[in-house]
Amino acid sequence: MTQRNGIRGTSDRCLHSEASMVREHANGTKVHEVIDCESEEGGQGGENRDSVAVMGAVTAPDGGWGWVVLVATIMVLALTLAFPSCVGIFYTDLQNEFHATNSETSWVPSIMTSALHAGGPFCSVLVERLGCRATVMLGGVLSGLGMAASSFTRSITELYITAGVITGLGFCFSFQPAVTILGHYFVRRRVFANAMSSTGTALGLCTLPFLGNYLHTELGWRGSFLVLGAVLLNCCVCGAVMRPLEAPKHRGQPLMNHGPPPPEVDVRKEKGRVRTIWSCLVASLSKHMAFDQLRNNSRYCVYAIGITWMMLGFVVPLVYLVPYATANNMEQGRAALLLSILGIVNILVRPPFGIMFNLPWFKGRHIYVFASALLVNGLSNSICCIGPSFSVLLTYVTIYGLSMSVVGSLMFTVLMDIVEMSRFPSALGLLAIMESVTLLIGPPLAGILVDRTGQYFHVFFACSAVVASSAVFLMVSFCWLDKRDRKSSKQGQPSTLPDPARPAVDVAPGCQYSSVPTEGDKDKASANGAEYITSL
Repeated sequence: MTQRNGIRGTSDRCLHSEASMVREHANGTKVHEVIDCESEEGGQGGENRDSVAVMGAVTAPDGGWGWVVLVATIMVLALTLAFPSCVGIFYTDLQNEFHATNSETSWVPSIMTSALHAGGPFCSVLVERLGCRATVMLGGVLSGLGMAASSFTRSITELYITAGVITGLGFCFSFQPAVTILGHYFVRRRVFANAMSSTGTALGLCTLPFLGNYLHTELGWRGSFLVLGAVLLNCCVCGAVMRPLEAPKHRGQPLMNHGPPPPEVDVRKEKGRVRTIWSCLVASLSKHMAFDQLRNNSRYCVYAIGITWMMLGFVVPLVYLVPYATANNMEQGRAALLLSILGIVNILVRPPFGIMFNLPWFKGRHIYVFASALLVNGLSNSICCIGPSFSVLLTYVTIYGLSMSVVGSLMFTVLMDIVEMSRFPSALGLLAIMESVTLLIGPPLAGILVDRTGQYFHVFFACSAVVASSAVFLMVSFCWLDKRDRKSSKQGQPSTLPDPARPAVDVAPGCQYSSVPTEGDKDKASANGAEYITSL
């Protein structure tokens, strides 16, 4: 957050603010800038214009059409994030069809999940060029075509390309812009909005296993993949309603674009084409990959390392739960029911968790709640080692689902607490790249473990150790960082926590906003007579 003085009062109902900000230059002169914000109520995009305003910005509605965007985001997450976990229903058929081992078959959901995360930088470029709405729709088309093409594959390698790479990239292009634009539509209610959107994953886990099991019974795995490809095209419908937040027309450019112009590169002065290409590549990486955050923001660095290690074992139990149950003589329908129960638990508890975590007491404590839930989630995997009976696995999915709800509700919220929203897309993109490495190797490593031992419960035990250790790492690291900052404050020194970088780059079209201060921020600012706003 950035601190700015002289902010006028704001209305919680309209969320419309006109702020006069004073910038003091080195020579003591002051420059006044007026921000005229557009508010949208009930999805009608009403405008309140002032003739003295010289530049326009966009106010986060925190409601209105934002609720429609929230529902669309829930549907996108249901069709993308939950989908790789449901491939386990077709696991045995794929093994028999292509005569593949556990390790070879597990590469299908592994590549799909890895591509979902690794495509972050490409997605960031598309969002900048096309906007969030068009990118989500493009992802829907790509994922639908990928799954449809998978039904015609003749080898496991072809399935890696169609279901893994193509479908996974389509998921990425739909998922990340949906989360990004939701963060621009909601500021005061951001924690609640993120928690509600995370129910999309639970909704997918609840419905997709039933749908997949029904299609598998009626059509086989090839017909199922073809129908599921058509289902994924609904991401296009969801993307169509994610209309961009736009500044009032003919008012000049938003405030964020009125900084000093970026230095122009004269190609003629370059010594060669290679150097020019290298300069463009470095500039693009700096813009779309938050390496500055990884280098200067210690909290983001710790969080990225912890999440990357966590992903090595976080999604593996969802891939191997159904094969583990069916290998121990459980019916396919009852095994798929376990995933659906997991989804139902998430749907029931995530909304109240979202309301609870939005309370003022949790402000600044999100990371500790997140790490504690992650620890419970990791330890719960050891329950599967007790036995493969339905009652034991039912207890497991219940505890796993409760802890997974907290983790899913707070994962993006913690990241938004750590970095500025102007750097959130690039920070998410870099984190996704790091996650993709462990997501790629996790299921195949588990498959090798199954092939070597012949037992599935070793997989759950290994996942328990990995996820629990990542939770302990996050908890200890953030405790140390908080202690260091408190010690610096007591000594009268500036906090060692670096202010998230604000590079002079344009935000993606359709994702610009200017928000009002939250209640917690107002309370903090009252002591020094200043108010805090999140502003892009």
